[in-house]
Amino acid sequence: MDSPTIISITDRELDMDALLAQITLPTTGAAAIFAGIVRGETSRGDTHKTEYLDYEAYQPMAEEKMRQVAEEIRKKWPSVEGIVIVQRTGRLYPGTPSTIIACSSAHRDSGVFEAARYGIDRLKEIVPIWKKEIGSLGEKWIEGKYHPKPGE
Repeated sequence: MDSPTIISITDRELDMDALLAQITLPTTGAAAIFAGIVRGETSRGDTHKTEYLDYEAYQPMAEEKMRQVAEEIRKKWPSVEGIVIVQRTGRLYPGTPSTIIACSSAHRDSGVFEAARYGIDRLKEIVPIWKKEIGSLGEKWIEGKYHPKPGE
């Protein structure tokens, strides 16, 4: 049976039900889903309002790194059946899903929670996605704490 892997950078609305359906097999009994949502209020530094975020990505490289993350998940959690790693780009307003990471498997105790958590953590670490925050404090590019080393 094929192990579906859905990787995408898109400017379209994210449909969690449709994505989950693509990684649900006849043997699937569990799925863990992480959805990143645009905050309307941020407590990083001084608490401030966010009007919207502008997400950008270098699509070919971003999707290649997303595939790398999926491969890492499959090596660490061989019981994972399906994987979704999707990032939305463009102007996103508070309350809008920006990222969906989902992992499916036959049972909830087979690592799907850990695999989904690993997926979002690695996406933040190595996938070239940038966001600019526009809000009450003006405009600011938000930098992650991790900078990939050669070969990552």
